[in-house]
Amino acid sequence: MQITDIKIRKLFDEGPMKAIVSVTFDGQLAVHDVKVINARDKFFIVMPSRKNPDDTYRDIVHPINASFRATLESQIIAAYEAELEAIANAPAEAEEVTV
Repeated sequence: MQITDIKIRKLFDEGPMKAIVSVTFDGQLAVHDVKVINARDKFFIVMPSRKNPDDTYRDIVHPINASFRATLESQIIAAYEAELEAIANAPAEAEEVTV
């Protein structure tokens, strides 16, 4: 299974949640609401979940093994960092065009 697209849907400045992401697999399956979290100076992902009646949360989709989780996490975090870089560079590029 290949990750064919990662879309950064929403970015957050405040708090530990930094982004909400959608991931497409093999161009045929989309998983929405994957969260990028920054805690203790480390980025990681949290899979989509639902709240149970006892106020606990259960993932509704998740990687089956650690290897795929690591691959998914590294690609999502790389896409998040690329989005931040693109945003940081956008004003400078716009100024260059208008000058």
